[in-house]
Amino acid sequence: MIRRLSVPPLEALEPYLPRIAVPDPETRRVVAGILDDVAANGDAAVRAYTLEFDGVDLPPQAWELESAAWQSALGRIAAPIRDALAQSVHRVSEYHQRQRETGYHLTEDDGSLIGMKVAPLDRVGLYVPGGKASYPSTVVMNAVPALVAGVQEIIAVVPPQGVTDVVLAACALSGVTRVFRVGGAQAIGALAF
Repeated sequence: MIRRLSVPPLEALEPYLPRIAVPDPETRRVVAGILDDVAANGDAAVRAYTLEFDGVDLPPQAWELESAAWQSALGRIAAPIRDALAQSVHRVSEYHQRQRETGYHLTEDDGSLIGMKVAPLDRVGLYVPGGKASYPSTVVMNAVPALVAGVQEIIAVVPPQGVTDVVLAACALSGVTRVFRVGGAQAIGALAF
């Protein structure tokens, strides 16, 4: 059965609209403290929070996954899944190619040159969650637009316990250049600082 609503008044829609969740003040306080600590203490803070929250004590030199370790995930997944990932990368790339801006230059009558230059960022960081929210689409929808824009270094952070081979294969196909085993707010802080 289709429900019919008559508006105005627009308030009639209120019960059917999604609620915007706002983090509670305690969560904000804790996350702000983690970010402040990572900004001030760098890798040592990231390592301590990884031990506290993930139960894994990884020294900074063990954070980065060797390229071969995640590139080889392409061979560990079923061919139909690999093909579906490749197709999604292709489609997302084609879509974002249409959004590329090259900029422009105009010469005014007085000889002055005005315009806009569009240049990609040097690097971007992607947070790739694990657990129930570990989706290859997270990688594709974030890495491919950066790749299309011309970003040279695309860094993904994944939980220290790892992610599925499908997610790692998505990294390989989507243009990710480096993968680090660091998760949570401390990973966001590490990317930012």
